Amino acid sequence: MDLGLKGKSFLVTGGSDGLGFATASSLVAEGADVTICGRNTERLDDAVRSLRALGGGSAVGVRADVTVAADLDGLVEQTHARWGRLDGLVNSAGVHSGGPFEEITDDAWHDDFDLKFLAAVRASRAAMPSLTESKGVILNVLSTGARAPGAGGGMPSSPLRAAGLSLTKSLANEFGADGVRVVAMLVGIIRSGQIVRPAVEAGRDIEEYLARVADRMKIPLGRVGEPHEFGDTAAFLLSPRAGYLTGTAVHVDGGFCPVI
Repeated sequence: MDLGLKGKSFLVTGGSDGLGFATASSLVAEGADVTICGRNTERLDDAVRSLRALGGGSAVGVRADVTVAADLDGLVEQTHARWGRLDGLVNSAGVHSGGPFEEITDDAWHDDFDLKFLAAVRASRAAMPSLTESKGVILNVLSTGARAPGAGGGMPSSPLRAAGLSLTKSLANEFGADGVRVVAMLVGIIRSGQIVRPAVEAGRDIEEYLARVADRMKIPLGRVGEPHEFGDTAAFLLSPRAGYLTGTAVHVDGGFCPVI
């Protein structure tokens, strides 16, 4: 299936690794031009080289901190200037954080709020004029905790992901008349450096470790997800093929979330 992404331009925050990089990889492979951002210049440069090696579209990297409003404004401006248009924004910057409620300080709540929620608000606001012009799309990368927070260890992340889900619906309602779509992905357990780190540090077999994770978490498909499965789903949601999807969230979790 041709997703119709050739010649389109996308901005992916947090695109130098993890799910952001997986999304950027699928977009470039489909012929799109992609700007990724990150705070680590070396990691950003490595990611851009890997993306360009895929063929198809092209990629550039911009060093930016998504918790700094001026960085986000400049990021959107550079993306539009580089490609001449902006067809989609992927808000994927963020790392998992969690702990018992009574142990989380106000500073930790503020830091997570800036990274996982306010950054998406600011990026969406900065990008909206360009997205209105192109009738583009915003994709918010959230987690299954937005709908089904676990017992213990899910704060401050889960409440803020729920706020991101509400933001998705609110923006979809407000800007749908302008032709802008806004969707979300609720992520379960996907193979990543963060997920396999305990196994690596303990010198354990990674595949055996991941199989045990899937069994312990009772994932219906019996395995953790692969990055390309996430990236390919993201590319579809960002494409004209998903043109009637807005104000909704897609679970990419192997059936893990108990809520439909």
